[in-house]
Amino acid sequence: MKPFPILVLLLFHLHTQAQDKISAYFESIRENEAQLTAFFAGMPKGGDLHHHFSGSAWPDYLLAKAIKEDYWVELNSYTVAITAGKTGNWKKFSEVSDLYALKTAILQQWSVKNYHPALGPSENIFFDSFGKFDAVMDASVTDALLELKCRARAENLSYIETQFIRPKFPVKITDSDNLNSRLRSAASQKDTNLIYSVFTELIRQFDAGGAADTATAFNTRISEQHKRLQLDDDSFTLRYQNFVLRFMEPVELFKHLYVNFLSADKSPLIVGVNIVSPEHGDVSMQDYWLHMAMYNYLHRKFPKVKYAMHAGELTSGLVAPEELTWHINEAVRYAGATRIGHGVDMAWEKNSRSLLAYMRQQQVAVEINLSSNEFILGVKEDQHPISLYYKAGVPITISTDDAGILRTSITQQYVLLAKRYPFIPYKAIKEMVYNSIRYSFIEEDNVKSKLIQELDRRFAAFEKSM
Repeated sequence: MKPFPILVLLLFHLHTQAQDKISAYFESIRENEAQLTAFFAGMPKGGDLHHHFSGSAWPDYLLAKAIKEDYWVELNSYTVAITAGKTGNWKKFSEVSDLYALKTAILQQWSVKNYHPALGPSENIFFDSFGKFDAVMDASVTDALLELKCRARAENLSYIETQFIRPKFPVKITDSDNLNSRLRSAASQKDTNLIYSVFTELIRQFDAGGAADTATAFNTRISEQHKRLQLDDDSFTLRYQNFVLRFMEPVELFKHLYVNFLSADKSPLIVGVNIVSPEHGDVSMQDYWLHMAMYNYLHRKFPKVKYAMHAGELTSGLVAPEELTWHINEAVRYAGATRIGHGVDMAWEKNSRSLLAYMRQQQVAVEINLSSNEFILGVKEDQHPISLYYKAGVPITISTDDAGILRTSITQQYVLLAKRYPFIPYKAIKEMVYNSIRYSFIEEDNVKSKLIQELDRRFAAFEKSM
């Protein structure tokens, strides 16, 4: 045998030995949360692909800004604003006598801090929190972006794909009430010919109203801010997803979705489109299939644009049993989602084994959010379908969802993963880290390749240190 192959075999043998030692050490600390935390704090985490910008900022910092700049606060809902609302009990922070008590109450409404059921249903606390701090978040975008980058670097996280802010397109559509009724009626019959004919006519109105100019102006603003803040460097990369709100009326939602696709089609920084808001909401449930039809239609117009979807963020008792059987199926098979977020109702999905096989074959990744699913849905431990995805070979990524509101971190998500699911070994967890780059929507091949190479380097250093 020639020397070169012998050297290759020796290096492979040494690498395998090192992997075995790390795996053995990892299993030895599996039940010790402090040791797991130290382990994962040092481990490279790749990317966070299911990430809401508005929910990522730490509420304590937003509240500190609101107090320092003397915002108004409504003392019943704990909503802050730059100017007092017309109704409610509004006071400036400087006028509050017991500021400590108010701060404690606010953080319980803006995040999961000290949550107890007397505060209200957990899903309401979570979804209602965004509107309470919107005003200060809107005024803190620059600081929040830099905070996001700083925290990511401290956690050995090299990439974030955040659902950021959405382009505003105020054009009014004539006869929208009638069109909404027609779309919903056609959706109840699965009449795609009628639905798509309405979409085609709407796009004519959108284009005439300046949709392309709106998308271009939005992209320019994002690009200029991204460069000014120097958010990309050798240790960190940030990309953005546009999004629409599920509770919008159909015409309004389709209008914004169209502009989102236009925007993502023209910018390497805006890498995808998502759909957000409670999946169990009345409008969300009523129009879910219609929303999937919108994605199906726009995918044909913009075949290069990638999109992830919140799908199957449902559980038993939250909605009627029959509603648990089809959301992921429609998102993946009909709407063509490249990734799905949450996917909690997989065990109830119709023909779930076939769906899991399809996701494996088509390489449709699932974004797992353990703390989020536990707090919002009450789903944890073996109730969670991560075992279904893992054993079916579906690509898995680990993410935070809304780290600020949930008062968590990407490190903590990996700790939960390791403690709760002992059948997932270190090698598979490492693969999930790489999945977070492989299944990212990054458009530039050189950027993705560089992130993979950097991950190789970081893991080599981490494993050597262990």
